[in-house]
Amino acid sequence: MSREYILGETDFLVSQTDTQGKILFANEDFCKVAGYTLDELIGKPHSIVRHPDMPRAAFGDLWETVNKGEVWNGYVKNRTKDGRYYWVYAMVYPMNNGNRGEPGYISCRRKPSAAEIEAATQLYRTMK
Repeated sequence: MSREYILGETDFLVSQTDTQGKILFANEDFCKVAGYTLDELIGKPHSIVRHPDMPRAAFGDLWETVNKGEVWNGYVKNRTKDGRYYWVYAMVYPMNNGNRGEPGYISCRRKPSAAEIEAATQLYRTMK
């Protein structure tokens, strides 16, 4: 069983993607926690950090929500480059990328509480 990476209280992970989920930007906290350099992340699908325990339905809900122009929030179990896992509370915002007006998404993530992780774990066990 893989080990958990527990976020620090001040860790605040930010990433920006295009509409296909390819990473355009990642902040220092995201790189540190995920274990990738910025160069390793840019242009890669955000699913590079997807943990296999996450149900597809959770991401289906995310995409359905943001494609309607609404903000999605929820708990996500991700995987680090070295195979560990970490939990985040994520908010994903539809946005236009700068002055070019190209659509995309920005995701801001923080450390969830132990109770939030337990509730998400129980919920995700019921989903496909």
